[in-house]
Amino acid sequence: MTANDESVMRRLNSSDVEFSEVLRALLDRDESEHQQTEDSVREIITSVRKQGDRALIELTNRFDRRAIVNAEELVITSEQMGAYIGLIEDDQRAAIQVAADRIREFHEHQRESSWSYKDSYGSNLGQIVTPINKVGVYVPGGKAAYPSSVLMNIIPAKVAGCGDITMVVPAPDGVVNSMVIAAAAVAGADRIFTIGGAQAVAALAYGTQSISAVDKIVGPGNIFVATAKRQVFGKVGIDMVAGPSEVLIIADETANPEWIAMDLFAQAEHDEMAQSILISPSKTLIDAVEKEILETLPSMQRRSIIAGSLRGNGALIKVRDMQEAADISNLVAPEHLELQVADTETLLPLIHHAGAIFSGYFSAESLGDYCLGPNHVLPTAGTARFSSPLGVYDFQKRSSIINCSRLGAKTLAKTASCLARSEQLEAHARSAELRQ
Repeated sequence: MTANDESVMRRLNSSDVEFSEVLRALLDRDESEHQQTEDSVREIITSVRKQGDRALIELTNRFDRRAIVNAEELVITSEQMGAYIGLIEDDQRAAIQVAADRIREFHEHQRESSWSYKDSYGSNLGQIVTPINKVGVYVPGGKAAYPSSVLMNIIPAKVAGCGDITMVVPAPDGVVNSMVIAAAAVAGADRIFTIGGAQAVAALAYGTQSISAVDKIVGPGNIFVATAKRQVFGKVGIDMVAGPSEVLIIADETANPEWIAMDLFAQAEHDEMAQSILISPSKTLIDAVEKEILETLPSMQRRSIIAGSLRGNGALIKVRDMQEAADISNLVAPEHLELQVADTETLLPLIHHAGAIFSGYFSAESLGDYCLGPNHVLPTAGTARFSSPLGVYDFQKRSSIINCSRLGAKTLAKTASCLARSEQLEAHARSAELRQ
């Protein structure tokens, strides 16, 4: 199984004997937990826990090339955020509002309600759903700015009813992105701290003199942010530890090669670790897509990043039929899955694992990144096998409500006692028996 030397992407065929082994190697993009990173992050977290604002200021000045003297200089209040809406262009302001409205509308449908019922003994049983009180939202702000990430993380929390939302975003050289701050104002953040990295995660998790500890931290970040989230989990909740972004496209001979090539580029331009895969039973389509890639890539603004991503992690895979395409897709469990086929209704039931499924020729993944409505914070690296997109449910918690009747206690005591004594837990058994 050899790649075409003239192509940026390797070509694979599911009929080849070594296909499974090569595919497994392609999917093995796990960023190993470098001990040095783990140790550095642990040291930063410990420093912030012990020294609070003093450590936060020192680390921010060191990593973001700033000259902060006191923590008040790190804060952007909700009132100050509003001023940034006037600093952006009219079309940018309109785009943020349209996206925010659509994201809010979609997530309104996810809100869960409390419920209860009465059993045959007259006991009232149920579940009460309440919002998480304090949420911290991490937004990247180093190499790029992501106002869409602000909307996707804050709006579901607001829909869930979270009462206090603190956003953190690094400001290298003291520069903040107006679109990011304006998006935070529209989404409803209560305050912003211009801090980033592992130190921001530590501050949110443990609190400092100026930053209140939160109950859950959400949002993407680099390896230091991801490592910090992993290390503080348990003290606070986290959404997920996300890896490099990925797209898998299943297409047939009816798909548009130009559209497919650009969709592969759209994922690859994130960074060299991103993964873009095309699966098709049509050799003619794969040939046409490969031709588009070669012809279009030189004109792309981020062509070196795209080429690095496609060459290192991309693939054009020829399969026997759509069933095999679905089987391979389920094995990959991609973050983003596009179905660019004539018969999506037949293919869709075959898909079991994907973060988000973009069904049909016009359902470009890039639209989903910004303004279709569903959340773009998705499980990566195969975790769609057991994880879901970020949603309102991530900002709500459930408590069981139990009001046992006298008849229920008397009747069920025997069952509880039997099970308790089988576990050698006498006090449990006697506690139940006393209610008989």
